[in-house]
Amino acid sequence: MKIFHQLFLLVLLSGSILLPDESHAQLKKYQFEQLDSLQNIQKRKVIVFIHTDWCKYCQAMENTSLKNKDIIEELNSNFYYIDLNAEEKKIILYKKYSFSFKPTGNHTGINDLAKELATVDGQISYPTLCFLNDKGEIIFQQTNYMTSIKFIEILKNVH
Repeated sequence: MKIFHQLFLLVLLSGSILLPDESHAQLKKYQFEQLDSLQNIQKRKVIVFIHTDWCKYCQAMENTSLKNKDIIEELNSNFYYIDLNAEEKKIILYKKYSFSFKPTGNHTGINDLAKELATVDGQISYPTLCFLNDKGEIIFQQTNYMTSIKFIEILKNVH
């Protein structure tokens, strides 16, 4: 019985060690459908992170730069952040338009809104950060993986 209690205590302690630290800031994510209402309350620039599930650079950015405490604080304080999977199949309503998924081949395709926001010089690359003003106009686009240092530099220049 004593071994059972020790094992239970060990499992309990291990579980608490593995739980996420609640003191870390969480990145606030919004949907396009919310932007008009949010802009009526407080005008802010919008940052759209356009990515795919298969893009290793997108995943790397999600696991590094987008988990950086300073970046999260800056995004939460001064921007509306939207996470957009370019291959999103649901219809996205934004600025009185409906953006839908368009197949580009067998089991592949792109949402029209992702295509609109991630096209730079006629090319789409992932990841893309698209900065919009409070009216929804593109003011800056940055393609490819960004380190936290580069991301912070861009946020300071765009803010």
